[in-house]
Parts: sequence; structure tokens; C-alpha cells
Amino acid sequence: MIIYLLSKFLTKSKKQVTNKSHNQGWNFSKAFWVANGVELLERAAYYGVFIVITLYLSRILGFSDAQGATVAGVFSGILYLLPTFAGALSDKIGFRSAMLLAFSLLTLGYLGLATLPAFLEDAGLVTYGSETVFSGLRESSYKFLIIPVMALIIVGGSFIKSVISATVAKETTEANRARGFSIFYAMVNIGAFSGKTIVKPLRVMMGDEGLINLNYFSATMTFLALIGIYLFYKSEKTAGEGKKFIDIWHGFIRVCGNTRLIVLIFIVTGFWMVQHQLYATMPKYVLRLAGEGASPSWYANVNPLVVVLTVGFITQLMRKKTALTSMTVGMFIMPVSAMCMASGNMMGSEPILGMHPVAFMMIVGIVFQGMAEAFISPRFLEYFSKQAPKGEEGLYLGFSHLHSFISSIVGFGLSGLLLEKYCPDPRLFDTHEAWQAAASNAHYIWFYFLAIAAVSAIALIVFGHVVKKIDAKKELQ
Repeated sequence: MIIYLLSKFLTKSKKQVTNKSHNQGWNFSKAFWVANGVELLERAAYYGVFIVITLYLSRILGFSDAQGATVAGVFSGILYLLPTFAGALSDKIGFRSAMLLAFSLLTLGYLGLATLPAFLEDAGLVTYGSETVFSGLRESSYKFLIIPVMALIIVGGSFIKSVISATVAKETTEANRARGFSIFYAMVNIGAFSGKTIVKPLRVMMGDEGLINLNYFSATMTFLALIGIYLFYKSEKTAGEGKKFIDIWHGFIRVCGNTRLIVLIFIVTGFWMVQHQLYATMPKYVLRLAGEGASPSWYANVNPLVVVLTVGFITQLMRKKTALTSMTVGMFIMPVSAMCMASGNMMGSEPILGMHPVAFMMIVGIVFQGMAEAFISPRFLEYFSKQAPKGEEGLYLGFSHLHSFISSIVGFGLSGLLLEKYCPDPRLFDTHEAWQAAASNAHYIWFYFLAIAAVSAIALIVFGHVVKKIDAKKELQ
């Protein structure tokens, strides 16, 4: 029903502006709006779970900081790697079929996250504990039963990553593509905001058990998206290309052989390594330093809120600038973000506007991070879509997420090591004083990410100058 109302309303709005020549940039198809609607639901499901995935792994299943970060990083990384191949398969089987498969797998996966702890308890594999919901797993291999459950979410999510963005590319024109990706990214962030909002009240009402029951919310969102695609999604432009496997493989080789895109992916990886710390480092960092009363999921919501409020304005502001120029502006905002996040632990414990300094400065840092994302991400997708040959949008845009594969594995892995070194789990210490001594330099974590962001920003400037010279030489030939 949500998808139906959204598509009907926006299709009507589209018809109203079609007759106005100066508003041709808003002329989008029904398939475009339906795809963006289910993207909102999928992002709500994903971010509702992912914002607390490291807490779920540590507090529910007994993983250490390093173990939990590794599992979460590999989960996130593969989720971004597989779209390279899922996008190619989607071009072949059709976007509608790919989305039906994806949302079916996602629904089963989130139900698995919700029911696995109870299954382990009923099977007598764990016992109910007081400090964590299910204790007894820290030294047990049974906690790794989470891997096949997460695999369902990985495979399902990999199709969504490529198909939705490819639908936006195919359902737009040169005149409205930048605006189309701006709308797409706004939907992503509205969904992210919704999913993260539900986490805090669940934890307040249910404690750590809320980390389990949250997954029922996510399963419901993806099931609604499944119904929406089945009932309302139809587009001849995304009916499937019917490529042979050899054609898909040759297309993949062409993508890998595009040096410009590969270099850009590695540069933008620096931005995403810092951005991923909203999920890898921030929840545990804030709860340990600012107290269990802190609301890391709500602080993380500042990011999509800022993006939604600014992405349209920023896109319009930078419309006459190249995609690389817009991205460079965003890259130089990221070191400022990391510095703000570090400064909170250097301000003592005197509240700022009623908040612990760590929490307050974390929010300030996230504001800058959201602004940087609004400059970078829509234009990055636009840049990639323009590099794609006709009929291979799914393949190319799936490959565009390779930066998150690298940044997830490296960024989460680094986060786990830095947390154990500078901000360890208080439950591992006999006294609070011993833990305070071990965590006295917790803010050092953000200095590492500040350096990564600064190096990436400088590298993008160099990349821009090199690309400009190469293009100028080609025009003279």
C-alpha cells in the first residue's frame, strides 16, 4: 500500500509538470518511483540492524571486539562486492525477477537473525545470562551459526545494491539524471533515518533483547517491499537484457580494465572507511565513554537527516560543476568530521547542552560527515553511470560499490583493533578505575581516521588534475 500510494501520487505529480518545459527534469516514470519506494523500505530494514550489528554480535553472541568487527566487516564488504556479479545477472534475468528474489532472501535472513538466539537456547546450546542476553557463547563455536543466516542477507542485498541504482540510471535521461540520483539518495537516507530511529526505544523497553527483536521490524519492511515489487513494478526498460554468460564476463573484464574507475574507487575508499565508523566504532565508543544512557542509533540518524536536508540544495549548488569537483569538496570536509569526533574525549565530563561531551561532539562530527556525503555520493554514482555502455548499467553500477567492499573489511577490521587497544570493553576489567586508565586515550582512534581522510582528499585532487590533462590530450587528437 505504501509503494502504491507513493507511485500513484508521484506519477500524478509527474504528469502535472510534464507540460511545463522548464520542469522537464522532474519527468520520471512509475518504475522509477516504485524502485525508490522499495529502496526506502530496504534501507530502513538494513540500517535498523546494521547500526547495532557489532553490539548484537558482542552482547548477544559473545564475539570479542576484534571478532565482531571482522564478522561485521566481512558481512558488509561481501554485501558490496557481490553487486558486481548480481548486477550482471540482473541484466540477464530482468530487474523485476532480481528484486523479487532479493526481497525474499532478505526477509528470510532478518527472520533468521531474530530467531537464532532463541533456537540456540531451546536447543540447550546456551544459557540465559544477566550481563548479556545469551551468555556462554564467548568460547563456543556455536556463535558462528550466524554466518549462513547473514549469507541470506548478503546475497539478497547484493541484488538491491545494483538493481535499484541501475533502474534509476535507465529510467532517467541526461537532462534529469543528476536529479534522479539526488532523489534516489534522499530515499536511501530517509530509510536509514527510519530504521535507526526504532533501535533506541526497543533497547529502552527491552534492554539487549531489543537487539534481537529489532530484526522482526526489518523482516516486515523487506516483506512489504516484496509485495510492492510483485504488485506495482513493471518497466520494459528493465525487462532483462538476455546476455550470454560470455558477454557478461567480457563486460566485467572491461570494467576491471578501466583504470580511471579503479583508481577513483581506491581514493573514495578513504571517505567510506571514515563513514563506516558510524557502525564499526561509534556505537561501542559512545556507550563506553558517555554511558549506557547514550543513544548512538539516534546520533547516527543525524547523518541521513543532514543528507536529506542538504542533498537537493548541494546538487543544485554544484550543478554547473563537474562530479569530481563536487566530490573533492566533500572529501575535504571529512578530516574536520574526524577531528570533531576525537575532541569530545578531550573536553572532560562537563555536559554540553545537557549531553556528555563525547556524545555532543560525535553529533557535530556526524553533521559534517553528512554534508560531505551529500557532496560525494550522488555525483559518484552519476559519474559511474555515465561510464557505462548502454545495456550494462547494472554491471557498472554494481561494480561502483567496490569501494565499500574494501572500506568495510579494512575499516571494520581496523576499528576492532583500535577499540581493543584504546577503548576496550569495560566488562573485561575488574574495576572501573582500571578501565578508565586503559581508555584514557580513546580519542586516538579518530586520529587514525583523520589521517586516512586527509590523504584521500589530497589524492582526489591529484586524480582530478591527471584526468583533466588526459581528457585535454584526447580532445586534441
